[in-house]
Amino acid sequence: MMKKLFYRDPYLREANAKITGVEVKGKLVKLTLDRTIFYPEGGGQPSDRGRIEGNGFEVRVEKVTGKDEIVHEGVIEGRIPEVGEEVRLVLDWEWRYENMRAHTGQHILSAVIKGLYGAETTGFQIFPEYNKIEIDHSGELKWKDILEIERKTNEIIWGDIPVEVEVYAELPDELRARLRKDVSSKVRPPIRIVRIGTVDVTPCGGTHVKSTGEIGFLKVLRVYRKSKKLLRVEFATGVRALKYLDEVLEDYWGALNEMPNKNRPLVERVRELKKELEGLEAERDSLRRELWEWKGRALLKDAQEIGGIKVVTHVESSPMKDAQAFAVNFADKNPGTVMVLAGKNYIILAKNRGVNLNMREVLREVLSKTGGGGGGSEVLARGGGFKENPERVLEIALEAIRGRLSRAFP
Repeated sequence: MMKKLFYRDPYLREANAKITGVEVKGKLVKLTLDRTIFYPEGGGQPSDRGRIEGNGFEVRVEKVTGKDEIVHEGVIEGRIPEVGEEVRLVLDWEWRYENMRAHTGQHILSAVIKGLYGAETTGFQIFPEYNKIEIDHSGELKWKDILEIERKTNEIIWGDIPVEVEVYAELPDELRARLRKDVSSKVRPPIRIVRIGTVDVTPCGGTHVKSTGEIGFLKVLRVYRKSKKLLRVEFATGVRALKYLDEVLEDYWGALNEMPNKNRPLVERVRELKKELEGLEAERDSLRRELWEWKGRALLKDAQEIGGIKVVTHVESSPMKDAQAFAVNFADKNPGTVMVLAGKNYIILAKNRGVNLNMREVLREVLSKTGGGGGGSEVLARGGGFKENPERVLEIALEAIRGRLSRAFP
């Protein structure tokens, strides 16, 4: 059976091993060994990374999986290794150590949350920049609650409490009663129990630091609701927490430097800009409606009258969304009118509600002759994806409207 050296000594960074299995697919190779220092992904902790070095080859280990039979997968450089060869295993220690810090920090954070709110941790995962847990808490956590959770967690971390791993073939009843969470029915002996003083006792198959002080500190980054019963808590520890805070502060000061008023706090500067923007939006809306008024009057002079209905057609340069807003505004304010706007690969058909004409039916006829697709209602329809240019699309639409209005008003 493969020897799992990462359990015997999670601080072991290098070791020798013998290849027991080789599978090659192009530049990718999968190796099994008689012993390994590489932790396989599981329990929310990602697998280790690093190198497997041999005579004439090197494997950049990117993924490690399995339980009893652990498989090391990565890109190979050099010749293909053979079963029975001796190799040197080298961990990406920074990656492993930060994962150990994160996993141990999660135990403390989950224990603190359960102690304060009785909420169980139902999920845990480590990412390259941060970590997350999910807790079964239907209530809300306010910012003051989050700060209290963070304060208690860091007090434990700074207490430099020993982290001990105990292994059992069968759990004593007294110990089982003290566990923060029960052992899963899927877990087979030996059962690993991680004990952090009197703070937390829980079954876990991950790797951990020797003392809470090694975690450095833990920072809660974000709390939000995942579902009606679950809250997601994102956090970071150690170097990752420091990097995250550095990025936040860089973004904060960069944003503040872009403000007309560069004084803290940023939230007040944002409120000032929002207020100014709201005023500009109102002014822009007023100017846009004034422009629509003049544009509508100009187009109405060149409208074609069919059966007492004025039909306005125009090749539009505005985006489809803006063209639709203009067409709807025009048709609403001008009784007895229909507007047809064709732009870059779109058409808008709008009518005043008093006009006896179905815009959806007109569009359907246009699409039958131009290709494309679209839809809408009796009052407003739009389409796109034509094989014809805008001028030709307008001609076809006008023919369809003329035919329908002529039949309605012979």
